[in-house]
Amino acid sequence: MKSLIIFLFFCTAVAVHGQWIKQTVNTTAAFRGLSVVSEKAIWASGTGWTIIRTVDGGKAWDVITVPGADKLDFRDIEAFDANTAYILSIGNGADSRIYKTIDGGKTWKEQFRNANEKAFFDAIACWDAKNCIAMSDPVDGHYELINTTDGGTWKPIVSNQLPAAKDGEAAFAASGTCLYINPANGDVFLVSGGSDARVFKSTDRGSSWTTATTPIVKGTAGSGIFSIAFRNALHGTIVGGNYEKPREAVNAIAFTRDGGKTWYAGEGLSGYRSGVTYVDDKAVIAVGTRGADISSDRGRTWKKVGDENLNAVVAKGKKAVWAVGPKGLVLKMK
Repeated sequence: MKSLIIFLFFCTAVAVHGQWIKQTVNTTAAFRGLSVVSEKAIWASGTGWTIIRTVDGGKAWDVITVPGADKLDFRDIEAFDANTAYILSIGNGADSRIYKTIDGGKTWKEQFRNANEKAFFDAIACWDAKNCIAMSDPVDGHYELINTTDGGTWKPIVSNQLPAAKDGEAAFAASGTCLYINPANGDVFLVSGGSDARVFKSTDRGSSWTTATTPIVKGTAGSGIFSIAFRNALHGTIVGGNYEKPREAVNAIAFTRDGGKTWYAGEGLSGYRSGVTYVDDKAVIAVGTRGADISSDRGRTWKKVGDENLNAVVAKGKKAVWAVGPKGLVLKMK
């Protein structure tokens, strides 16, 4: 969302079952994009055309810049191994772009540059290295969607079954997770904020969509759903709140038991949250500007973890839980 401006600060914290370990990374970039491929390969993207990558679980980090993109803010990244990754930059018009590397960041190919001055791309999500989808905030009442089916050629998704966006409704480019693909079945989700807080769902890779209302707070430019994650085909979580009032936790989390058709309110978070991830079938973590909350019972109860300011969190099992934030902040949960 164009109005999204979040000022974040640094600290570390002790988690329910472990400790955040700060990584030594030679950059001051603010990170919002995060992709955890495995216990060894982790990528992140952020401001100042900066990408970072480790292939040894964080022992050493490569700080990578993209030639010709020094003014871009890479809010999302999708990686598949130590060599292959897509990055998406945000902004009006030509500032919204997609690049891809197949050599670990040594070279980048620009695959897409937005030509519509009204469009503002927020996120990218991929089923695999060749099949991906990306989204923009609404243009003339509808979200703009593009996709690739060959790993490089991006085309508009023309759908007369994408519900119209409401006046003042948009998405938040806060953690790269306002657009999400459920790994259990390939369903793709788009979550919104602003004047409404809805979940858009497609079971056919973006050709047709349904919508679901949620109890997440809405009605202001800074409120709504910021992130979505699933632990299997049916059970998922959305988090958000109001980033302009980060201490408020009312209507900041909701759950689904039916694959996203309906959502019911949860509680227990300690404030606004911009990212959520499942560690395993029971453990889930949500992060935001004033710390993290961790649950070990599928969101029934939560424990506040410190006051660190984090933008995104991604897990690939208990040994690969990572979070990123401002000023080069990269944390691994031990």
